[in-house]
Amino acid sequence: MPLRLVLANLRSHPLRSLLTLASIAVAIFLLCTLRSLLVTLDAGVDAASSRRLIVQSAVSLFVDLPLSYQSKIESVEGIETVCKWQWFGGIHQEPENFFAQFAIDEDRFFDAYPEVELIEGSRETFLTQRTACIVGRMLANRFGWKVGDRIPLQGAIFPRVGGEAWEFDVAAIYRSTSSNMDEQTMFFPFEYLQRSIEDGATEGELGCGVYALRLARGVDPTQVQREVDRLFENGPQRVQTTTEAEFQRQFVSMMGNIPTLLGGIGGGVLFAIVLGVLNTMVLAGRERTHHFGILKALGFSSGTTFGLLVAESVLLCAIGGGLGIALSLGSAPLLAAFLGTMFPGYGITAGTILFGASLSVGIGLLAGFFPARTAARLRPVEALRTEV
Repeated sequence: MPLRLVLANLRSHPLRSLLTLASIAVAIFLLCTLRSLLVTLDAGVDAASSRRLIVQSAVSLFVDLPLSYQSKIESVEGIETVCKWQWFGGIHQEPENFFAQFAIDEDRFFDAYPEVELIEGSRETFLTQRTACIVGRMLANRFGWKVGDRIPLQGAIFPRVGGEAWEFDVAAIYRSTSSNMDEQTMFFPFEYLQRSIEDGATEGELGCGVYALRLARGVDPTQVQREVDRLFENGPQRVQTTTEAEFQRQFVSMMGNIPTLLGGIGGGVLFAIVLGVLNTMVLAGRERTHHFGILKALGFSSGTTFGLLVAESVLLCAIGGGLGIALSLGSAPLLAAFLGTMFPGYGITAGTILFGASLSVGIGLLAGFFPARTAARLRPVEALRTEV
């Protein structure tokens, strides 16, 4: 089957071919992006450490736990370290500049989260300087921050008395070796927040959002969960201890049923593009009825006419799909920076590339099959009677 004939057929209606290519490219780009979001959500859960548990209020994630709970939790056998996490919620210049900030136990944080690695700056500075903070690599790139820069934040949950801004000094920049931890977060010493509240320089209630527990090797997480929950079953604040993976699932569920939503959008996009390409190939088949009659009169088989339309459809979809995959790969860094807090570790995996390529070829085969079957059944005499 001459490839030049297939290419000539595509060039016979350049505008239609280009529009179809563009629609396929956009559709494959959207489908690859949606699949990547789902893969990222699953990866965050799958990458959760089996040696970490999260302790939160049994009432709500938004209810703080007493600080006195930390020493009691540490008494449970099998726990290596306990690290506080407290949401800060400050505003940097404008509300649109949102990024996550947490007050943590700086002397325990790196033991609890070994996947956090400092790539610039000093760990010692972070541990000894009261106003020090560490920021993720993507967050630093977003705002152009460097080690030594000062970050002013306006407290929303913990406003400074007199309306002054909080000031943080970048002690280090970190990267994450796991998709479980994003690179768009700022961490600072919990002591800075605690002393500011105790000294009366800051408004707000002192407490802890969640406690992150790192277990010793070989310890049964289920047993530790039961022990921690039993400690506080009579109050003053009941707790719920979950694995890190389960905590991630709960956090995702707070945003709604995202997998179903993304799946519905993807299904709609797929249905629309199949109809669009099918319509293009049906038109192409009708326009070439006379040409197919000539080919059959010259001795070409029905299989040849069938193959011409299928090859044209597959080639059209393959080129459009390749462009869509290239677009998804090229936009991945920008989307990762934009979605990093909600979808840490976003990226286009090899599986997603294979998914996009297979889908492109599949759409081409499906859209080309029906008009190609009609063309293969044409009798030469009837086809030649068709007006050119």
